[in-house]
Amino acid sequence: MQLRYLKTLINPQDGQAKVTAFAWSPSNAKLAVVTVDRVVLLFDDHGEKRDKFSTKPSDPNNIKKQYQVKSLAFSPDSSKIAVGQTDDIVFVYKIGDDWGERKTICNKFIQESAVTAMVWPSDQPSFIIGLANGKIRICNVRSNKSQPLYGSESSVVAIATHPNNKAIVSGHADGTILRYVFDELGSGMSHGMVVRHSCAPYALAWGTSICAAGCDKRIIMYNTDGKITQQFDYSKDTDEKEFTVAASSPSGHSIVLGSFNRLRVFNWAPRKMIWEENQPKNIPNLYTITALSWKKDGSRLICGSLCGAVDLFDCCLRRTIYKNKFEMTYVGLSQVIVKNLQSGTRVVVKSHYSYEIHKVSIMGKDRYIVAYTSDTLLLGDLKTFRISEIAWNSTGGNEKFVFDHSNVCMIFNAGELTLVEYGSNDILGSVRTEFISPHLISVRINERSLKGMEDNKKIAYLVDLKTISIVDLIFGITLATLSHDSKIDWVELNETSRKLLYRDKKLRLHLYDINTQEKTTLLNYCTYVQWVPLSDVCVAQSRNNLCVWYNIDNPDRVTMVNIKGDIEEIERSEGKTEVVVNEGVSTISYTLDEGLIEFGTAIDDRDYTRAVLYLEGLELTPETETMWNTLSQLSLESRQLHVAQRCYAALGNVSRARYLRNIRNIMESDGEEFRVKAKLAILDKQFKVAEAIYLEQGYVDEAMEMYQTLHMWDEALRVAENKNHPELESLRRNYFSWLTSTSQEEKAGELLEKENDCMAALQMYLKAGLPAKAARLAMSDNTILSQVDIVDSIASQLMKGGLYERAGELYEKIDRSQNALECYRQGKAFRRAVELARFVFPKDVIELEEEWGDYLCSQQQTDEAISHYIEAGKSIKAIEAAIQSRQWTKVIQIVEAQEESVSKKYYKIIADHFAHSGEFKNAERYYLKGDTPELAVDMYIANSEWDAAHKIALTCMKLEEIAVLFITHAQEFEKKGLYKESEKLYVTIKEPDLAINMYKKLKKYDAMIRLVAQFHNDLLMDTHLHLGKELEGEGQYKLAEKHYIDGGDWKTAVNMYRLADMWDDAFRVAKQYGGTGAAKQVAYVWGKTLGGDSAIRLLQKLGYLEQCIDFATETGAFQYAFELAKHHTMTHKLPDLYLKQAMYYEDEGKFTEAEEAFIKAKKPKEAVLMYVHCQDWDSAQRVAELYDPDSVSDILVGQARVAFENKEFQKAETFLLRAERPELAVKFYKDGGNWDDALRLTKEYIPHKLQQIQDEYDMYLTQHGSGTSDDNFLAPAKTWEANGDYARAIEAYLKITYHQTNDFQLLEEVWNKALELAIKFLPNKVSTIGGTIGQRLAEINRFESAGDAFLATDRLKEAIDMFMKAEKWDRARTVAREMAPQYEQTVEDKYVESLKKSGKAEALANVDVIAALDMMANRGQWSKVLQTAQNEGPAVLSKYVAMHAAGLLQEGQTVQALSVFMQYGASENPANFNIYRRMCHDLFLYESFSSLTAYKTWSSLRDVLTTLHEKLPSNKEFDVLLKSAHLLAVRTSTEGHTQLQELGVKCAVALLRYTNYILPDKAFFEAGLACRSVGWNNMAFVFFNRFLDICDAIEDGSTNMLDHSDFADTDIPFDIALPSDYSVSLEEREEVKEWVLAVSMDQRVQQQLNLDERGCYEASLLNTHSNTTAPMCILTGYPVIRGEVTFKSSNSVANKDDWNTYLMAKKVTHSVECQDVLNYLKISAGAPSNPSYAFS
Repeated sequence: MQLRYLKTLINPQDGQAKVTAFAWSPSNAKLAVVTVDRVVLLFDDHGEKRDKFSTKPSDPNNIKKQYQVKSLAFSPDSSKIAVGQTDDIVFVYKIGDDWGERKTICNKFIQESAVTAMVWPSDQPSFIIGLANGKIRICNVRSNKSQPLYGSESSVVAIATHPNNKAIVSGHADGTILRYVFDELGSGMSHGMVVRHSCAPYALAWGTSICAAGCDKRIIMYNTDGKITQQFDYSKDTDEKEFTVAASSPSGHSIVLGSFNRLRVFNWAPRKMIWEENQPKNIPNLYTITALSWKKDGSRLICGSLCGAVDLFDCCLRRTIYKNKFEMTYVGLSQVIVKNLQSGTRVVVKSHYSYEIHKVSIMGKDRYIVAYTSDTLLLGDLKTFRISEIAWNSTGGNEKFVFDHSNVCMIFNAGELTLVEYGSNDILGSVRTEFISPHLISVRINERSLKGMEDNKKIAYLVDLKTISIVDLIFGITLATLSHDSKIDWVELNETSRKLLYRDKKLRLHLYDINTQEKTTLLNYCTYVQWVPLSDVCVAQSRNNLCVWYNIDNPDRVTMVNIKGDIEEIERSEGKTEVVVNEGVSTISYTLDEGLIEFGTAIDDRDYTRAVLYLEGLELTPETETMWNTLSQLSLESRQLHVAQRCYAALGNVSRARYLRNIRNIMESDGEEFRVKAKLAILDKQFKVAEAIYLEQGYVDEAMEMYQTLHMWDEALRVAENKNHPELESLRRNYFSWLTSTSQEEKAGELLEKENDCMAALQMYLKAGLPAKAARLAMSDNTILSQVDIVDSIASQLMKGGLYERAGELYEKIDRSQNALECYRQGKAFRRAVELARFVFPKDVIELEEEWGDYLCSQQQTDEAISHYIEAGKSIKAIEAAIQSRQWTKVIQIVEAQEESVSKKYYKIIADHFAHSGEFKNAERYYLKGDTPELAVDMYIANSEWDAAHKIALTCMKLEEIAVLFITHAQEFEKKGLYKESEKLYVTIKEPDLAINMYKKLKKYDAMIRLVAQFHNDLLMDTHLHLGKELEGEGQYKLAEKHYIDGGDWKTAVNMYRLADMWDDAFRVAKQYGGTGAAKQVAYVWGKTLGGDSAIRLLQKLGYLEQCIDFATETGAFQYAFELAKHHTMTHKLPDLYLKQAMYYEDEGKFTEAEEAFIKAKKPKEAVLMYVHCQDWDSAQRVAELYDPDSVSDILVGQARVAFENKEFQKAETFLLRAERPELAVKFYKDGGNWDDALRLTKEYIPHKLQQIQDEYDMYLTQHGSGTSDDNFLAPAKTWEANGDYARAIEAYLKITYHQTNDFQLLEEVWNKALELAIKFLPNKVSTIGGTIGQRLAEINRFESAGDAFLATDRLKEAIDMFMKAEKWDRARTVAREMAPQYEQTVEDKYVESLKKSGKAEALANVDVIAALDMMANRGQWSKVLQTAQNEGPAVLSKYVAMHAAGLLQEGQTVQALSVFMQYGASENPANFNIYRRMCHDLFLYESFSSLTAYKTWSSLRDVLTTLHEKLPSNKEFDVLLKSAHLLAVRTSTEGHTQLQELGVKCAVALLRYTNYILPDKAFFEAGLACRSVGWNNMAFVFFNRFLDICDAIEDGSTNMLDHSDFADTDIPFDIALPSDYSVSLEEREEVKEWVLAVSMDQRVQQQLNLDERGCYEASLLNTHSNTTAPMCILTGYPVIRGEVTFKSSNSVANKDDWNTYLMAKKVTHSVECQDVLNYLKISAGAPSNPSYAFS
């Protein structure tokens, strides 16, 4: 955040004139300033003074006004301002929205102490004040009352709000900072003290952190839990004064603190998660800053001082110009202000989640804004100032935004359309579609209201090109899915979203009613269509017709106007609607009937009276008639009967109009509402509704009269019967008379039939000509059936009417089977006939089946006839029928069942079918079955399936015949030019050479080569070369070249062109395939054949002149090279040629010729060097003196070098001195290690280099020493140290490295010595030298010494790092704690990490207990883990107990897991519930239900679950598991005690009550075993049967087939969870199955449960007869009906007999297990209130 000074609003005074308070309005338009003069000054957002008003004292009589205004706060709507004063009052002034409005006091809140601080959160209806007595109060402006929020003993010095305005913090004079949260549940924070600051936090702000500062000059950042996250200490800065005030930016990412002459700015860095300080803003002569306030949009900061100065600062992170139209000011990481440079309007774009805004764009004709954050997307309308923020995952900018709708933004991304309504922070809806054209999507958002629907938000879009989906965006449901037969190119909903218009690619226009789901075609040709704005009127164009639907509810009514052009648009303004038509030269407007349009609008607005007025002014046309109809229906629905009556009158429906008039008369006369409702229901033909209305009011006669008037006698009789009307019989007689008089014999018959007068009813039916009804009645009445004449009469009439089947049924009913069979045959009711014949005439069945099949064939139902022919044994007919019906599967099945003589005929037909359908494999199979393989061959040949044809032919033809056949076909194809087909045949018969020869004759070499490559790949290259030679001989050089190249012999192609004197092609081929080298050679030869200037011109043209010269030189053709070099462009090459020639002669040993060539090449020095190389010193001297005098010295140097090599030092020195090269002599002496002569020569001839040589000698000694002892390394350094040249000594010491010695101890001592000297004598170089030494010591792993070196030079971080590497953690932690606290946490973290890596859990526990516990847990040291965790509290202990138990359960050690919970307890943490469930499941699965040895396990589980139940008393699951474990503990305790055997069985039986929680198969198995052991065989039989049923269900994986009838009226659950596998072994299951089978034959054993005196299942707590529940026996689980034992500490009871039995058995047997059960009951239930025996 950067602060830039803008202007001074109020100039400072000479003395004190303290600015006491500021306040910016939430609208960002007003700034309020108040100083010690108690006058509130109002400025606009540009800092211009616009208004002011004086404040009032709390006591009007206080003329001196001895008070101060301590704080100001604007209301959320910016129309009021609260003024907090030190005279114990807060005034709220209404200042209005405009400047200059009269200021009035609208609220005042009198307090008990001075107001010291105040805030008004922008989204809260009340404001918060802090008082000098330490209390925080909330003031409600609506009720004009204040109430306390919380309080402290110390005065309030500051209040700050959270950036989201959901909470506040208050700072008090004693340093405490308290927090209050308005929405404690939704914020994640709580009320209470945050922290106690080190001083009074006068500067208090709440941004991303809580910032507090005061007189101690320390700024501390706290998190919401009160922990210090950062601190900035300026207490040692003498220029800094105490901090007096602080302010946080609206986003919370910047905080400004004021002190003396200075503003300090801190910015939050989200990536680093720390606060970073900007360069402080120093303002000389400002004096103490007393007030700060940040503009609500974050763009301005106002600052006030002790002397009354008010300065305005601009605040921004950065500012950019977008498209030269918008200015974007980033006032925070999550807040941007977008300003339109033309209009000056400003929009604040802010992330509600405080995410950093990365990118901002302006789209949609510069009206809409799009901004990205890391996790959200911000969208806004710059015109309406509506901003939305939605969750959005980054897609790399692949989204496409559409802004065609003013209320919603459409976002397309990866085939998904997302809708966002501006101003809403939730996604309106998402749909999947690939069509993003605005014409294919229609969205309507509350454009016109509908009655009873506050929100109307719908979308219509294309799912695919032929399917439209309509979705309600509010509920997220699909209202309709519309499929069309053609592609759709335009879609539009009307404004109320009730109708949908769409057009397809064939230009057909359709209307879809969403409510009725009906589709109507409006036009078959439509080029333009649109809804008229603000109405449901539709306008379209069909060729030269303008079509208008004024009432879209009646799409058949359309108004058509002839036009000459094309419709451009629809304009509606000033009460007039016009359709603009472009007629080419001019534009003409056609005015629509506004009355008809307004009618639709009035209908939508439910203003039916206005609709009538519109229609009355119109003539009655088909359109208006439809409108009258619509209005009549709507007015009836809304009970506006006068409007409906007028509508029917206009339509000429006099009867309805009169009927409505009568209803209105009823309303006006008696006002009985129910009569009106009934009449309206009758009008709407809702007679049942009308009846119900009459009957509710007791008007039975009116209801009956209504039905009689409507001739609905049945309904009238029904009402009379239901109400037992006294005139019921009279009504029936009247009804019958009316029926007979009106010739309704059928109805009369039905009436008589209802009255059981069957004979009379029969006569009526016959009279009415309804013999079928008469037959039905006769068949239902044996009396009638016994009268043969009547039956014959009925049958005769049935047969006359063609109802033979009914006549047959009638005959069959009276056992006249022959007549019945004849009737069935005549009526073609063969099914009935066959069914009858099977029982009565079985010999006729076959004949009937055949007749049935013939009949079906005659009806073209051949597929159904097949089965009947098969039943009749008529296989040939069945086959023919199957062939006719093309049921080929059945044909095959039937044919394959026939004899071979029959089937062969049909195999060909079947094969022909498959051949025609392209199923050649099947066709082949049946051709072969039909012994016609030649037809299969013909089929394959006809379809060019040569391989298959060849394969078949091999089985039925000789090879010679096959070859002749295929070659013949191939030759025919060849003649026809079908070479591919011919080739295929040759290849099929494995004669590819014939195809190769064919292509060779045709000169189709590519095809020929392809076949050679395929079948003779070893001859491919030879074939290419052979073809190349043939083509070369024919003069087809280009084709020959191709084959030479493909044959891998491009050189032959080059040679071909060379011999043909086609040098251009030769050069091309060589360059293309041989590269530059080959091209150069061809050019060289080409040029050589030309010779002279022609060669030069050619090579110049080809660009190879210079290369050819070089090539000639390389090959030794110097003469040709000199000839080419004569060209004027190559003369520069001559010296180089002579030089190469000279080198050539030198290599050949021709030194004289070489010397001559070197001279011509102007390289005499090379000649000299040649002679020097040969050590021909005289010749070298001669040439040098003649041509290169400068080389004389080089000759002397060469002689000297040879002399040195020969150890002739004096002679060599003489040569070099003659050559005036004494320095070279010195070098030779140095290189030879002869330092004395080197120093001598230096001193005599080059004394100015003596010091340099001396230094080199010293260096030599330092690096190599004069011997092998360490003293040789140290000698120079010690010498310089002794001479007091400490810089040289340090340098010498530092020159000693591990390259010279491997004694690291010596190196450490030497370097420490250097550091010691630097500290003592060269303090200004200590830092550099110490750093170097520290690094070197680190390189040789002397980390502690390195740390000391770094520490000596105040390089604390490096020192700490070295101590950590040396694992000197105490020293590292001490340095960090005492000298570098910023690294203290890092050291601690790495210390912990080191301990983790080294596995020092005990040490780690002193630092990070949790990490140490995790380490020990990973090692499996669970005893240590749990022992340590016990000291860390129950939360930590429960976590590791659960971890240990979970691991044991995974390893199958369930009992051990139980023992862990027994020892350390079971936590009520819900995260452990699955562990408890798994443990219980495994115990129920693996532990015995009856063995005495299992008692320890079940009692332990009982105790663990008891502890858990005490903590979670409302958890039903664990309560059930506890009861199950207790019953199992009791049962196992009874084992081995005969007197307790039956009691144990009861426990096993009672356990079945909980089979919805425990393993059901094992529970029923154990219960069956227990019952069988005591002879309860009935119960055992039931339980074992249930056990076997459950086993079957486990195998099927479903309980759907379980029979629950045995357990009806019991409390044994039906809804059980099947285990994934059996809980009982296969042997045990088989044993139970055998026992059940054996017992089922025993008549004494009944499949029923034992009942008790209640008549209920003896173990059921539920009494289904009385719907009561008996208490459960605490010992056996059985119901306690009588003789109960109660307990003092609970509501538990026990069966007295069972209790006494158990107590007596315990006394007799002294069973430890029984005593343990009794002890448990004593603890859990208390002592018995009426004991027969004691517990012990």
